[in-house]
Amino acid sequence: MSRSHTVMTEPLAGYMRAVSLREDALLRRLREETAPMPLGVMQISPEQGQFMQMLIRILGARRTLEVGVFTGYSSICVARALPDDGRIMACDVSEEWTSMARRYWREAGVEHKISLRLAPAVQTLQELIDSGDGGYDFAFIDADKENYRTYYEQCLHLLRPGGLIAIDNVLWHGNVADQTKQDPDTVAIRQLNSRMLADFRVDLSMLPVGDGLTLARKR
Repeated sequence: MSRSHTVMTEPLAGYMRAVSLREDALLRRLREETAPMPLGVMQISPEQGQFMQMLIRILGARRTLEVGVFTGYSSICVARALPDDGRIMACDVSEEWTSMARRYWREAGVEHKISLRLAPAVQTLQELIDSGDGGYDFAFIDADKENYRTYYEQCLHLLRPGGLIAIDNVLWHGNVADQTKQDPDTVAIRQLNSRMLADFRVDLSMLPVGDGLTLARKR
């Protein structure tokens, strides 16, 4: 009888990375510099960054949104997969974190592809909507969890039909499956997960990549 799934142990995760991960020296340095920071756990996993690069290339994406930049790992991965005239509209509120991101963007040679807005993402995305902007190919959401539903709705509005939203941390270290966990972040993610299951404006897939990654394709 075959097993329906494989439990991802640390040795198995190490093997997976050894035979599939193509992280270069720059991304490794960025990841290692970020890891000791007080909020270093917010950084995406390297295999997730590589997976997102593949998604961008499959989509043929040219215009993307990023909600939550942190130190820039995800934006470098996406920017490298975009054509030279491709663009990321990146939203964050931290000058400290994004100054590190800018340093690595320059070194990676992708700074010209990234427009950074230092303001609450809800405000930035609403300004894009109000200006009539739209037609984005891809959006990555990885920011404050209590606003996830708002970010999802705004990004869905800004995406073209066939565009893709990727939402990080949807398993939230397993807390979403533990009903004793009722903190605001866990509740917000749990509610969004339930909401998206019933949202037939999108095609949906939740993957156990990193801390959980939901992909939603706008119909």
